[in-house]
This record gives sequence, C-alpha cells and structure tokens, in this order.
Amino acid sequence: MEEPSLIYDWNEVTQDFQWSSIESVELDDETLRDGLQNPSVVDPPISEKIRLLHYMDQLGITTADIGLPGAGPRAVDAVTALAQEVVDSKLSIDVNCAARTVLADVRPIVDISQKVGIAIEACTFIGSSPIRQYAEDWTLAKMLRVTEESVTFAVREGLPVMMVTEDTTRAHPDVLKELYSKAIEWGARRLCIADTVGHATPAGVRALVRFVIEEIVEPSGESVGVDWHGHRDRGLGLANTIAAIEAGATRVHGTALGIGERSGNTEMDMILVNLKLLGAHDADLSVLPEYCELVAEACQIPLVHSYPVIGADAFRTATGVHAAAIVKAHAKGDEWLADRIYSAVPASMVGRKQVIEIGPMSGLSNVKFWLRANGYNPEDEELCARIFQAAKKTDRTLTKGELEVLCKMG
Repeated sequence: MEEPSLIYDWNEVTQDFQWSSIESVELDDETLRDGLQNPSVVDPPISEKIRLLHYMDQLGITTADIGLPGAGPRAVDAVTALAQEVVDSKLSIDVNCAARTVLADVRPIVDISQKVGIAIEACTFIGSSPIRQYAEDWTLAKMLRVTEESVTFAVREGLPVMMVTEDTTRAHPDVLKELYSKAIEWGARRLCIADTVGHATPAGVRALVRFVIEEIVEPSGESVGVDWHGHRDRGLGLANTIAAIEAGATRVHGTALGIGERSGNTEMDMILVNLKLLGAHDADLSVLPEYCELVAEACQIPLVHSYPVIGADAFRTATGVHAAAIVKAHAKGDEWLADRIYSAVPASMVGRKQVIEIGPMSGLSNVKFWLRANGYNPEDEELCARIFQAAKKTDRTLTKGELEVLCKMG
C-alpha cells in the first residue's frame, strides 16, 4: 500500500489554517538568556554555551538570544564570546540581546556589535499590563518616553530593534497600540507579544496576534515582523505557539527542554518536532537529542524519562500488544511502518530507534524480538519460556544484564 493511505489524519479534516501555505517559520532560541533565569538551573561555562550555539545552528534555528549584557561584566564577556563565535565559525544563526528600555542596557549591545562586527538585534522590553503599571507607578507617558529614548538610540547606532511588551497578554489594547505604533515610528522592525506569566489560551493568542497585525502593523505601512514569546504556567506553551503561527506570527520563541522562569518557556525542541511534522521546518533534527542532553547536563537539570521525543522512554516499549505490532511491521520488511505503527513521531526523524524490552506486561513477541536483536536464537522455545516466566514474576522491566544471565542459564 501507499504509505500516506495507511494513516487517516483527522488533523487535516477541518483545518482553518493550511500549513502548506507557509514554507517555514522563523525561530528564536531563548535558552541562553530566558532559560537561564530559572532559579534551579546552573549557568553553564562559555564552552558549553558555544557548543549549544552550534547545535542551534545545525537545527535550523534562525536566531538566538545570547544574553542581557546590561546585567554586568560577566554577561558582557559571555555575549561577546558567543557573538565572536558566530563570526569565527561562520554560523548561519543570527543573534540578539535583551535590554530593558534604558540606555545603560542598550549601550553594551552597541559596543559588542561594533567590536565583533555583526548586527545584534536589540530586544528592548518594558511591562505593558495595568497590573505592572500599577505596581511600578508607571504612567503611559513615562513608558513612551523611556521607550523612545532606547529605541531611537539603538536605531541611530545601527542596531535592528525588536520592541517587546512584557505581559502583553494582560495588557489593554490602547496601551499596546501606543507603545507598538510609536516603536515602529522610531524604527523598530519587530514587535514581540510576550505571554510573560503564561496567562494566555490559544483563543486569546489568536485574537491578540490578529489585533497586533491588523490594528498596528498593517496601518503602519512598514514591513514589521511579529514575534510570539510564550510561557508554560498553564501548560499551554506549545499550543499557544502553534496558535500564534496560525494567526500570523512570523517568529516564535522557545528554550531547550522548556527551561525558564517558574514553570518555564515553550519547549524549542517540541516546536521543532511539530513544525517538522507539519512541513514548516526542513532542517535535519537528528542532533535534537544531543541539543537537549547538553542543556540537561550543562544546566544540571533532570531529563525526565517520559519527556516527549527526547526522554529515555519516548520510543521504548515493554508492552506485549505494542511490541507485537512493531514486530509484525518488521516482519513485513517495512521500516517506515515499524517506526510509525505505535508512534506519532518517527524515531528516525530525531536519530533514534524503536526499542522493545521485556517486563511483566510483555508477550512472547517482546522476548523473541529481544533475542533476535541481541544475537540469540528466538526459536529456542525453552529459552523463550524461561525469559517469559521470569518477566511475569517481576514488577519492572528487566535489564539487559538480567536478560543476559537468563540466556546463559541453559
């Protein structure tokens, strides 16, 4: 049979958005800035940050936020080293830096950009919601004044500028119109909608993105990109990011493994996987596990076994029914089928394989597959029975060492 006919895709039955209408989506990796704000992570040494930057480049990520140099000398050194690495290694990835809407934050970006010799996008941010304004005793006039000062300075110094409104998803439309429209007048060529506290739902994201495009960007007459920056406080980070793209966002942000403030940011690895499956990203994702494993190791955070696609159990089964289906697919000599019969994400897409193991939920199919894969005779009935009986008596998946002992008992 033809491969497409083997899967009926309900995702495409009543689609409001045609993913085939876009060739790709720009991606901004926030791992090295927003991700490191998580209080449980360790800030990696620069050598590990450089390795991570190379993985981002290999994965086809468009831009990387490499820090907030206004934070002090250590941040300046890291940002300079990363920007220099882009130049020295001729990486395709572009870089940007975060900055509050104060000149003290923008100046270091200008200095590093001029020193290294590449354009560094200045991502100038200010809180925009009523709750933030009330807590800070900010007036709109004051917000506009400091925003004008920082944006015009960056533009005058030759930096591309993205205007970021923090807490956009709880901000009043009139305030957003003022901040964004003026920022465009002052030279900003990107606007970033930030779900800073993970407040938004997909419906809210669509409404907000469309509002920014239709009420602010289009009337300006300028070519202005719209970014989406999401957080996971309600567990909606990835769904909101997909909704933002469908509504017209041209670049979306994420971090490896979703690290970031509180519950973290949208997972860049999951964005990559989903865009690849939707046909909106064409880079080779075979190094995706290495990208995530490096972040887990360098930032000293656990990589949970059940984490989608990357976790140790993502393509691993010890269940009899599942294993039997995979074994039957292998028996047909069809690797495409075996990689999808019990997996929405093909393991081969990220450089991995389907793994069949043996435990209390296993059937004889698991035993025979494991024996064949490990160089033993799967037709040895006595051996199969010995392993099968041992599996039924245990309360967990048997290790390879335990199975090797059972194989040698005969």
